[in-house]
Amino acid sequence: MSSPSATLSAAPPQRAAGRRANPWLTLIAVAFGLFMVGLDGSVVSIANPEIGRDLHATTADLQWVTNAYLLALAAALILGGKLGDRFGRRTVYQAGVAGFTLASVAIGLSGAIVPVIAFRALQGLFGALLMPNTLGLLRAVFPPRKFGMAVGIWAMVSSVSTALGPIVGGLLVEHVSWESVFYINAPIGVAALVVSALVLPQSRNDAARGEKFDIPGVLLLAAGALLVVLGVVKGETWGWSSAATLGTVGAGIVVLLLFGRHEMRVAAPLLPMRLFRNRALTIGTVITGLNFFVLLGSIFFVMLYLQNVRGFSPVEAGVRTLPLSLASVVASPLGAALTERFSARLTMPLGMLLQAAASFLMLTWSAGSGYGALWPPFIALGLGVGMVMSASSDTIVGNAPVADAGVAGGLQATSLQVGGALGTSVLVSLISGRVGATLGSALTAAGVPQDTARRLEGAKDAVSMGVAPVSGAMPGPLKEAVVAGSGQAFVGGLHTAALTTGVLCAAGALTAVLGLRDRGNRTGSSTTGPHGNGEHTRDRDPGTDHGHGHDRSRSPRS
Repeated sequence: MSSPSATLSAAPPQRAAGRRANPWLTLIAVAFGLFMVGLDGSVVSIANPEIGRDLHATTADLQWVTNAYLLALAAALILGGKLGDRFGRRTVYQAGVAGFTLASVAIGLSGAIVPVIAFRALQGLFGALLMPNTLGLLRAVFPPRKFGMAVGIWAMVSSVSTALGPIVGGLLVEHVSWESVFYINAPIGVAALVVSALVLPQSRNDAARGEKFDIPGVLLLAAGALLVVLGVVKGETWGWSSAATLGTVGAGIVVLLLFGRHEMRVAAPLLPMRLFRNRALTIGTVITGLNFFVLLGSIFFVMLYLQNVRGFSPVEAGVRTLPLSLASVVASPLGAALTERFSARLTMPLGMLLQAAASFLMLTWSAGSGYGALWPPFIALGLGVGMVMSASSDTIVGNAPVADAGVAGGLQATSLQVGGALGTSVLVSLISGRVGATLGSALTAAGVPQDTARRLEGAKDAVSMGVAPVSGAMPGPLKEAVVAGSGQAFVGGLHTAALTTGVLCAAGALTAVLGLRDRGNRTGSSTTGPHGNGEHTRDRDPGTDHGHGHDRSRSPRS
């Protein structure tokens, strides 16, 4: 086991030659893989209804199309980063790209729901190899002073690909087929493989190659992550206070605590607990989860509102969220520049406050709001998410030793995925609960007879998804009244969800202000300092940065 002090005295890293020495080409190469995974994550929700109709899948089947991917991804992200640190980040990244691409094509060729679910799980596993090593590769090749801007562009690619998903998915499903949503990964994946083969340098932690691999840690982490994420994604279905939900999440937390205890005792840990001595890294991990709780949860209920309350098609709804995508394009590099100039103590709270403002602006929405009320929250949300993603990624990966860059990338991606899962599940549950409390009175106020309103209250789950439970046999005026009452009930639930995200964002901003230090106190070596306090130096010349430890960046000839 290498000690922190050992890494301080390590020799400077070897550098790749030629085009593989250009860090900006590395950024371009990893952007292809990152864009593919980000796009896939948000287009599938648009394709799910058509998958269900074509393959005669049940609602539970369609949930597993999403959950199988999410569970596999969450369970293996830190492992994927560790494999990159140990065996070569370029090698593991390319394996992830190739596997993700092949699994995507296999989904389109499946023809039945069971293989679709199985190949979605494979997508998640290969995505776990790909995602953390994008940041690991950047950390290994960019000098400290330029790493923040690289992360800003990385965050921009991630945000834009996620936000474009509904538009691309809507166009493909509407004009081609649901299979094309997965086939589109083939050309992107091939381009990613070609570019990465030409320009990516190899980098890894040579000191870890002779260490015994932490198999018990892999199993404990996978089991704990699986249980926690399963409890979260099924919480709305099982009930948040049910024995199944509490038992599953509780068991996952116990396993994760056992994992942490194991990691502190093993010589070569899968996830070195010393990383959490750095306060900025720890806060960045928490804020990353909160950031995607708000982003994915908000996108989920906003798309339901636009499509099922306002009546827009998937493409029309996606186009109306373009301000969010455009704002994130600006926000990520802007956030990186502000972080580099003033530190994350400014950028992270500012981004969280912008998200809080977006959430509170959504409290003004009604079932008939004009677009003038819709786009300002989209811009504020895009600006806030992009700025926070840049700052939090920099505080996590930028504050970790280069030797642990892949693991740090896996930690960041795990926090992101768990936060997104919590966001969609918790916010839909809040909307459903509010709908159940207000649906009857909303329907009565809309002119629905009381006996009909009572019968329709049993369909609160449908209304919480923004779908009015309208019977085709209803008279026209009654049908209009049901639609109006259901829309009002859903908007009430949306307000509850928006208020919740606004309060959480304000709390996140306060946490960042109080927990992060200013720039003068955040500089230190890129590994744990000699006093064991976990502070990291970020501003040394790359050629003499001994914080790289035993990490090596190699050309193919080395």
